[in-house]
Amino acid sequence: MTENVQQTGTSPSWIVEGESKVRFGILSNIFLEWESLLKEVLYIEELGYDAACIYDHPVSTGSSDCWTTLSMLAVTTKRIRLMSFVSSAYYRHPAILARMAADVDRASHGRLVLGLGMGDDKAEFEQLGIPLPSVNERQERLEETIQIIKGLWQGKPFDYQGRHFQLQQTNGYPLPMQQPHVPLLIGGGGERVTLRQVAQYADMSNFGPHVWTGSAFRLEDIQRKYDVLNVYCEAYSRPSKTILHSYFVPTLQVARTQEELNAKRLLNPIREDAVRGAIVGTIEEVKNQVQTLVNMGMQYFIMYVLPTDTESLEIFAHEIMPAIQYT
Repeated sequence: MTENVQQTGTSPSWIVEGESKVRFGILSNIFLEWESLLKEVLYIEELGYDAACIYDHPVSTGSSDCWTTLSMLAVTTKRIRLMSFVSSAYYRHPAILARMAADVDRASHGRLVLGLGMGDDKAEFEQLGIPLPSVNERQERLEETIQIIKGLWQGKPFDYQGRHFQLQQTNGYPLPMQQPHVPLLIGGGGERVTLRQVAQYADMSNFGPHVWTGSAFRLEDIQRKYDVLNVYCEAYSRPSKTILHSYFVPTLQVARTQEELNAKRLLNPIREDAVRGAIVGTIEEVKNQVQTLVNMGMQYFIMYVLPTDTESLEIFAHEIMPAIQYT
């Protein structure tokens, strides 16, 4: 490869802020029509959530496109962070993705968080006519994508010769607004490659209790992954505190009483693949679950809430977020 772009320089200010407080983002319901989605995002912005996180599944889920949605939100919101969660390295050429991300960052006045992943939705790959390569090949393509995006954002014509991509004197202008760069999240908790990529390139890790996010179903799984990540940080002479630790919650459900919670669970059943990792309970139960994870080092939570369950959003924002103690 012509250039090997790694994590360098100072962390983005949004990452540094995470060293002193716990923050919460919501995985937005992009299955909604645009007006309903915008209403939801404006509401979570009003409630004080830190980010609206947008899936990147352009065909398999019947949802709106991630980057079109982020572009529209960039000019219709004011404070809330906007995050791709996460963009597949297979769906767009890295130079195009770098251009789109820079444009959204500029349009939002520096509120983008770029989440990237290797892609693992087999059905969607088939629908798009894209062969699903081995895990190793997808990880390799993700790494080249990251190197290209970072290279294009260095502010000079960029050459690159990789196995999957080649660029010649490619221009990354206009650059993103955020300096020294847009915060980069790499999704997943693979201990052999993904966490090494996080230590080498990313500002933010994300894993949690789902097969797509590293299968960290137990507290000991989380601790083991942190230990592995710390080893990789040492190998790259990087302070581990410069990586924001985030956790994926596949479903959040909270109610004031056990009776109300039981009724909510009947009305809004949790998807089978999300049951093991869901955070469900009364206010005190959910507070304790979240605080336990914070005590282990979690600094950021990305949570999915069912579209009809605005009560969980409200209770969590008003009564649980303020009670979580940063350690």
